[in-house]
Amino acid sequence: MKVKLFLAAFLMLFLTNLSAQEFQVYNFQKLEPRLHNQNDTLYVINFWAMWCKPCVEELPHFEKAHNNFKNQKVKFLLVSLDFGKNLNQRMHAFLNRKKITPEVIILDDPDSNKWIGKVDPNWDGALPATLIYTKQQRQFFKGQLSYQEIKRAIENLLQ
Repeated sequence: MKVKLFLAAFLMLFLTNLSAQEFQVYNFQKLEPRLHNQNDTLYVINFWAMWCKPCVEELPHFEKAHNNFKNQKVKFLLVSLDFGKNLNQRMHAFLNRKKITPEVIILDDPDSNKWIGKVDPNWDGALPATLIYTKQQRQFFKGQLSYQEIKRAIENLLQ
């Protein structure tokens, strides 16, 4: 009997958490202001997708950096370029399985030729890509980053 009650409580808690998080869907116009905040916070914005192997491999590095800089004025945003059916459920299951906790939004703006260059003029749209910035400085990285590269970029911009 106790096992059944425990199992029922666990399933209720799990299912509540599973449906609790809804991912906001942005078009680029809604996302763009978040690429230009002018305050005393450092922003780390990673463009990625679940289908992109290097993106998936680097996500734990962003999770580790998110945890290590949580007591500082550093904010992380993971911008997913995923699409398709049941995306909210697939995204939640994926992030849960990978134990990824920074904020995630879904960018749904098919006219990428208009917005890729607004993220960074040198970006060709390949994933992963990361923008790290403060109101004084911006750094853009094409390709997969290691934890040390993320940490070093954050520390350099925090100085």
